[in-house]
Amino acid sequence: MIKRLAVFSLLALPVLASGQTSFTSNLPPVKTTSFRADTFSIAKYGAVADGVTSNTTALQQAIDACGQKGGGVVLVPRGHWRTGPIELRSNVNLHIAAGALVQFSDKMADYKLIKTNWEGLAAVRNQPQIYGKNLENVAVTGKGIVDGAGEAWYMVQKGRSTESEWKQLVASGGVLNEKQDRWYPTPQSLKGTMVKEAGVLSEEKSEIKDFEEIKDYLRPDMLVLDHCKRLLLEGVTFQNSPAWTLHPMMSEDVIVRNVTVFNGPYTPNTDALDLESCKNGLVEGSTFDVGDDAICIKSGRNEQGRARAMPTENFIIRNCKVYRAHGGFVIGSEMSGGARNIYVSNLTFIGTDIGLRFKTTRGRGGVVENIFIENVDMKDIPGEAILFDMYYMIKDPTPQVAGSKERPVSPAKPVDESTPQFRKIQIRNVTCNGAKTGIMVRGLPEMSIKDISIENAVLQSQQGLVCIEADNIQLRNVTLLTQKTDPVMEVHNSQNITLDNIKFAPQAAVLLRVSGADKAKNVLLTNTDVSKAKTGVEFGQNVKKKAVVVSKK
Repeated sequence: MIKRLAVFSLLALPVLASGQTSFTSNLPPVKTTSFRADTFSIAKYGAVADGVTSNTTALQQAIDACGQKGGGVVLVPRGHWRTGPIELRSNVNLHIAAGALVQFSDKMADYKLIKTNWEGLAAVRNQPQIYGKNLENVAVTGKGIVDGAGEAWYMVQKGRSTESEWKQLVASGGVLNEKQDRWYPTPQSLKGTMVKEAGVLSEEKSEIKDFEEIKDYLRPDMLVLDHCKRLLLEGVTFQNSPAWTLHPMMSEDVIVRNVTVFNGPYTPNTDALDLESCKNGLVEGSTFDVGDDAICIKSGRNEQGRARAMPTENFIIRNCKVYRAHGGFVIGSEMSGGARNIYVSNLTFIGTDIGLRFKTTRGRGGVVENIFIENVDMKDIPGEAILFDMYYMIKDPTPQVAGSKERPVSPAKPVDESTPQFRKIQIRNVTCNGAKTGIMVRGLPEMSIKDISIENAVLQSQQGLVCIEADNIQLRNVTLLTQKTDPVMEVHNSQNITLDNIKFAPQAAVLLRVSGADKAKNVLLTNTDVSKAKTGVEFGQNVKKKAVVVSKK
């Protein structure tokens, strides 16, 4: 019996703001998976749920048989099932039942190197634990648990371990780096740290055999679905991934629903969900607690990403929780193919390093645009609640000299295809209880961050707004409850800035400081009670008074 092919309509989603037509009405429908009712239990192919026996062959035989017979459900029943890496097939739903624990091998020899893509570049890595390429109509579903045995692959820092944990780890084997402050599971994994762009394919290293000497460093992703159509991840708990956890790549019609991803707090590169160059999809009802970014939008890196020219586009992301991550919702930094038409709503971040995180750098290129975000609540954010940063992984280009309020000049570079762009992004209905910075916007001297609207926000943070190299930034109905009040808001080298109905703690030393004589213009502070601050507006060197207009409330 074959179920009728269905589509998930995006047409009924709410509009972004009163009187505004929601862009979602123009999104294409997401085609959904549909499977035969035939069930292939792995137990019938010789799998043993004793937590000891390797069931790689039985699992793969069940998946292959299901695919060859037209598809259906491959059932992993309750029990503890050990396995090595497996490959999915078209029309197969790998169903991990409630009470089932699929435990992937912790033996590095059980994984082979393959040519794939890593962090946006063509690369060699150990094969993913669950892999599919050029498939159609494929799923991983159920209420069970998939464990990636990531601890077998991780580097461990001494400073992030207790004394007894460190001693026990060192005594277990492995090797230490020269400083004796980092532990690696094998000499190969340590050697990989000494290789620039380890794993990346090049003219000098173009074959798999060229990477054998650092094999153990090239950790596998948990799940990769590459160039697939109609895929579903639903209900399963994925934990202890060796690297990225869920990685749909260059795929269409992607649905991720009610999944849970758990990785430890200091586990390297353990992103929860990376949607890379994917088209048309839905992410909803999921929970993430990981050692790197949580919900990530990517599209390739630098020249290769631009040549690929496949943006991640037409996605709905809603009703998700992130308890710990580097970023809650993230675009970049590998966004060279662009990102567009993404609607995000009803997210909660607790303890993420950064909340809403847009990151890129010179050399990436790519355009991020038409991003709509609403109803986001955050708590205990060590960094920025809302961050747009075009200097990712680069030292602050305009640090303030101690004792000076002026920022040094940062020279512009020529604009070309490698110049990234952030534009046309709307954010509304945001709260944050505790952050280092409420809002940071940091563009390039040659490419401002443009057309950003933030509306209806209450942000409690050490400092409020830092806006550098920006054009057409609008804050409306924003409350900035800051510890640092000199100034509450800083605008540098920016123009066409609207600050409308801004609320702040009484007796702030300086409400707004505007600097950058060559670029500062058209800054409007309106519907704001400036008298509650000791100084309403402070001007940087040579900034003309007419650059700022204060319209009384």
